[in-house]
Amino acid sequence: MADLFSSPSDIAAEAAADTADTAEPSRRRPRPGERRAQILQALAQMLEQPGSERITTAALARQLQVSEAALYRHFASKAQMYEGLIDFIETSVFTLVRQITAQVEASGSEQAARIVAMLLQFAERNPGMVRVMAGDALVLEHERLQQRMNLFFDKLEAQLRQCLRPMGEVAESAQQAQQTQQQAQVRANVLACFALGRLQRFARSDFKRLPTEHLQASLAALL
Repeated sequence: MADLFSSPSDIAAEAAADTADTAEPSRRRPRPGERRAQILQALAQMLEQPGSERITTAALARQLQVSEAALYRHFASKAQMYEGLIDFIETSVFTLVRQITAQVEASGSEQAARIVAMLLQFAERNPGMVRVMAGDALVLEHERLQQRMNLFFDKLEAQLRQCLRPMGEVAESAQQAQQTQQQAQVRANVLACFALGRLQRFARSDFKRLPTEHLQASLAALL
């Protein structure tokens, strides 16, 4: 599964060149979108650093050896840069979720376990993104960023609930159907909270406590 993930330094491999704001005449001009990808790559790399403080546009500009004005030619605000990282997270994770749920030979519990495992493996390979997913990097940033990450986990929990809801079974009564639905909801919530807790521990341990630690045994206990 590892080849399906990009590390923060691989968000845009094509953006490896042309880091100066004023390039030498002999150096090629960035392709459309390349500078944006380069900025997001640098932001993700800075978030990877253990103990990193709140990242400012000035620090990001220094990292890229460009002016702050150069950053704002591609992003209207720092919040928009973080939204670019969130877009990457959402696209990567939910593309893989769709692949997992398309595996009809797997039971609902197996699909749910694979979704949680995939999320934590993604996190382990993309530590900079974890600071965004866990919310640490979004403190003091625009509140809509945290709202987007909250919605991300709501969607993830809804997908887990869908996996865990029995399919093709006729309930004996409305009460039994309600109980079955509630059980799926509770199990999905526990799994989502487990995943978020692992992400927070990974970020706040400066990436020392891996999110996949004892993963199979943990999922077996939960499911």
